[in-house]
Amino acid sequence: MRVFITGGTGLIGSAVVAELLGAGHTVTALARSDASATRAGAAGAEVLRGGLTDLQTIRTGAEKADGVIHLAFGNDFSSPEALARAVGEEQEALAVLGDTLTGSDRPLVTVSGTPPLPGRVSTEEDPLPTGGPVGGRAESVNRALELAAHGVRSSAVRLPRTVHHQGRGGFAGMLTDIARRDGVAGYPGDGTQRWPAVHALDAAVLFRLALEKAPAGSAWHAVADEGDAVLDIATVIGRRLGLPVASVPQESFGPIGPIFAMDQPSSSAHTRTALGWRPTRPSLLADLENIEP
Repeated sequence: MRVFITGGTGLIGSAVVAELLGAGHTVTALARSDASATRAGAAGAEVLRGGLTDLQTIRTGAEKADGVIHLAFGNDFSSPEALARAVGEEQEALAVLGDTLTGSDRPLVTVSGTPPLPGRVSTEEDPLPTGGPVGGRAESVNRALELAAHGVRSSAVRLPRTVHHQGRGGFAGMLTDIARRDGVAGYPGDGTQRWPAVHALDAAVLFRLALEKAPAGSAWHAVADEGDAVLDIATVIGRRLGLPVASVPQESFGPIGPIFAMDQPSSSAHTRTALGWRPTRPSLLADLENIEP
């Protein structure tokens, strides 16, 4: 299959590109910068130069592909305005991808987060919340799934709060970066809230499976660890960095502080049964042992 991928050079995207190539697919990766183009080419992908706001370029990539995986997102969480801008850019790009694939029966695999449902484990059947700082992303995913009624084999892979590899990535990676900056391995609240997690190489397998055989309009959970307590995550980070571990104000984490504070465990039981997905890579707490002091 000829696959067009956005966001193919990040931590998750690089793993997805390698998984696709290893399974015999050909890949064209959208690359905004020279550095991204070099990484994509070195990985074995063809390169299409452009960014998420280059809508005609995105349309061209989708037109020439047998299937599309969308991963790109402007991960600027520095302010509510920056986050809203990134959400808006993604909405426009997904609209173009969906329009291009309408009536073709080709697959479109997009990405979202697992839904937070404090007090219980969320499942693939639970709807995505459309409120809050990233609610617009859920609206985009919902519209993509609705394309199932218009000749697109659309599906969504829901990623947990931390997608990790070699101790980097996701919410845990952000906690590590903030700890280096502030000199304390901080966490919001009492730290009992749980975050689900998955290794990037395991997540990549699920993206491939969704591309190859997910039914139109379906959602899947790339969850290996149903929920690690944030205090446990911060404790490993503090030990690896030689820093104290302490609760800090929610506001210390910027516009996504409310999300950091949520209890949000999640299950992938249906995904494992229906698609035969089996995560095999190290857990989050084990992988965080790769953090360099």
